[in-house]
Amino acid sequence: MKSVYVVADNILSPLGRTTEENFSIVSRGQSGIQLHENRALSVHPFYAAMLPPGQLERYWSEDSLDTYTKFEQLLILSVQNALDRTTIDITDGRTAFIVSTTKGNIELLEQQSDPANAPLKEMELFNTAKKVAAYFNYNQDPIVISNACISGLLAILTARRLILSGRYDHAVVTGADVVTQFVLSGFQSFQAVSSEPCRPFDAERKGVTLGEGAATVILTSKEAYIPANAIKVGAGAVSNDANHISGPSRTGMELSNAIQLAIKGSGLTQTDIGFVSAHGTATLYNDEMESKAMQLAGLLDVPVNSFKGYYGHTLGAAGLIEAIIGMHALQQNLVIPTLGFETLGVSQPVKVNREIEQKDMQHFLKTVSGFGGCNAAMIFSK
Repeated sequence: MKSVYVVADNILSPLGRTTEENFSIVSRGQSGIQLHENRALSVHPFYAAMLPPGQLERYWSEDSLDTYTKFEQLLILSVQNALDRTTIDITDGRTAFIVSTTKGNIELLEQQSDPANAPLKEMELFNTAKKVAAYFNYNQDPIVISNACISGLLAILTARRLILSGRYDHAVVTGADVVTQFVLSGFQSFQAVSSEPCRPFDAERKGVTLGEGAATVILTSKEAYIPANAIKVGAGAVSNDANHISGPSRTGMELSNAIQLAIKGSGLTQTDIGFVSAHGTATLYNDEMESKAMQLAGLLDVPVNSFKGYYGHTLGAAGLIEAIIGMHALQQNLVIPTLGFETLGVSQPVKVNREIEQKDMQHFLKTVSGFGGCNAAMIFSK
């Protein structure tokens, strides 16, 4: 059976414009999370990883992006950087264009004094995806993946399946989300926003920290486009807890099922996994559920990390951003530490990394979970 590879990638975040900038800063243990006092978003100060005013404008070329929203600008700039790294022609009719997001242009709702006058068409995710795709002269219908916080990883999984089916030879997979009043107030209503930078899996964790950014991967099955050090996209799987609209499974069984399917579908065993890039939101129930899933999946001896302490929770972009950081860590045989973690605060003895670790390895596992009980897991290999 043919294989699918990542031939180009990009991360655009508060930490930098390119994947290389992002990975360098993460490797040095620096975070994009800061304390913000913005009454347009919250009456109280809050921690988040947000792009500073004017940062996106500095990335524009001679082509102005004034007519695009911040969300759309993030997608366009990320896709453009990734496309610049490959010779794949996305207008050839054999390339899928997939956009992942949780809330898209929801900020447009906040900009109206009367919500009844909200520009509904501009807020429709498919319409936004078509607008972004058209910027690159892509004239087919794009695909939108919006399934809570698993959207980014699910988009990669979907792209892989479409390529293996023969429908496409390549895929551009991009995702973004923006910190808005709507999103922040939603998490605040759950009393789930941390009063300090998040601390995944830690005994003193106080909740989630939000973030914003965009990421893109370009996939192909065609050998002519695959560089020597390309990462292979292995099998993935999706499951659902069927437990609660916002509360995850109490057993971790459903995420464990997805993990085991991904490992088995890639022809691997648990001992082949170099590290697990977990969802790790630093909420009480998510981290506990993940620890139980790791135990059930037989991964308690495998290093585990969360990148939320660097980026915050970037919602529909999280699976993409964190998978890309994981790919580059795999290429360099590094296990990145979990920023903010000090003392284990979950019931199962997962090996959460506190220090950067050099380790010979060939594969890593990425997991994500989200509201509605959705879970996804996927293998990436050298």
